[in-house]
Amino acid sequence: MVKTIKGIAASDGIATAEAYLLVQPDLSFTKKSISDADAEISRLKDAISTSDDELTKIRDIAKESLGEEEAQVFDAHKAILADPEFTGAVEQEVKDQKVNVEQALHDVSENFISIFEGMTDNPYMQERAADVRDVTKRVMAHLLGVDLPNPALIDHEVVIVAHDLTPSDTAQLNKKYVKGFVTDIGGRTAHSAIMARSLELPAVVGTDTITKDVKAGDTVIIDGLSGAAIVDPSDEDIKKYQQKAKDFAEEKAEWEKLKDEATVTADGKHFDIAANIGTPDDLQGVIENGAEGIGLYRTEFLYMQSESLPTEEDQFKAYKKVLEGMKGKAVVVRTMDIGGDKHLPYLPLPEEMNPFLGYRAIRISLDRQEIFRTQLRALLRASAFGTLRIMFPMIGTLQEFRDAKKVFEEEKAKLVKDGVEVSDDIQLGMMMEVPAAAVLADQFAKEVDFFSIGTNDLIQYTMAADRGNEHVSYLYQPYNPSILRLIKHVIDSAHKEGKWAGMCGEAAGDNTMVPLLLSMGLDEYSMSATSVLRVRSLMKKLSTKDLATLADRAVNESITNEDNKKLVDEYVNKK
Repeated sequence: MVKTIKGIAASDGIATAEAYLLVQPDLSFTKKSISDADAEISRLKDAISTSDDELTKIRDIAKESLGEEEAQVFDAHKAILADPEFTGAVEQEVKDQKVNVEQALHDVSENFISIFEGMTDNPYMQERAADVRDVTKRVMAHLLGVDLPNPALIDHEVVIVAHDLTPSDTAQLNKKYVKGFVTDIGGRTAHSAIMARSLELPAVVGTDTITKDVKAGDTVIIDGLSGAAIVDPSDEDIKKYQQKAKDFAEEKAEWEKLKDEATVTADGKHFDIAANIGTPDDLQGVIENGAEGIGLYRTEFLYMQSESLPTEEDQFKAYKKVLEGMKGKAVVVRTMDIGGDKHLPYLPLPEEMNPFLGYRAIRISLDRQEIFRTQLRALLRASAFGTLRIMFPMIGTLQEFRDAKKVFEEEKAKLVKDGVEVSDDIQLGMMMEVPAAAVLADQFAKEVDFFSIGTNDLIQYTMAADRGNEHVSYLYQPYNPSILRLIKHVIDSAHKEGKWAGMCGEAAGDNTMVPLLLSMGLDEYSMSATSVLRVRSLMKKLSTKDLATLADRAVNESITNEDNKKLVDEYVNKK
């Protein structure tokens, strides 16, 4: 029976394929007394053998798609399976305690995990706790006869159905087979949604019930244009969405004609449209979509895709590749933005009541300066290969910016003294995402080289609404006059000091927001690469002269988010 499930359109496009449920299975079991220990041990050996074969396949796929270093984690997992100290302890537990193998595996693994986690003076050994936990989960799944989902094993076309997708989940999706995804929770600014746009995968999020409404293997259509998932579609539905996909493809073909053109409004004003990236592999999309630069390089993915802190050399190679690939076009690199919902297993952070307002981003960098200095040295060395601009995330006070700049200047002086080639033209700026900083933009503008407005967090913090909480998603209001006043103040403050202002939040590529930002005189618009040509096409149809009074009316006359939607429509569609 056909079922249409509404959600939030998170990434444009149409996809049809069978559902792959990326949902953790129930691994609960009942403790039992046993009389045949040999039979239980035989079950264990079968589960270990199956797990080992599975890990070999996953490792080979990871090596091909992610590289040798990233694949090594699976060698570590295989080593645990082959460790007689671990497997022998499980067998002995079965024999001594006369319990089923599930209970024995659970007891032994918990003991190992406790020992590893207690090695506080040895971070490497502490990390092994996570390996034991992962291996145990895999073996337990095979003992219980349930499937353990793993995106790396997907070898045919699917759409991913999940409660949510972590950044690391999304980063592992193979576009060859994964045609899109749909989730229970999330919004347009969730990291999974942002990654979907970077990967050009249709996505619908915030459906509430998709994991309950879909079974593995069901045919699902994802409509990332309107925000709907159609389960078990009829032949007529499939034909309808094939036509919709064709129409969208034709529209994209028209946009693609603008790939090599500058971004110019109807009255001849030029603005820069840049792209956001997460890894050097995203460069291809940036170039194919004709972006005029990179307005946000999210370097935290370098850290998230590594098993330990990336070395200076590893980072240097990544930054150099991006700078060289952009052939002189500006690249704005954001220093490590870890914390909130982005965690590193090898860098434990304190448990916090509200991690989004806690120990994260520049706060970690200034506190753990050995990490910060390594990143800055890598960036400085790479600066000789292109046009580098560095920005610091989550700056809340002038002192934080000054402290970060001081560390930068110290590392630059050391490299110059050592004879290392470093660019003399590196701009230093900041993410404008903390309301306290936005209010004082006129003071910050005297000391920074540029601002890049991060609307995702600026809106979250200003509206006191967690951007990942579907219950308050209605408060994600980019056109709210309070948000627009802050944005306009930031832009005006930058211009008053002769500095430029950009926007790297998702609002920069929003069709309603673009006319407002043009009216405010925003200089640079950075967005998912897949949005670049659409926004360029939109800007060609708009005249800054016609929009001249739009911003003032939006911040002074409107009262609600909806008022400003109507106001923009009035300006854009007036005859």
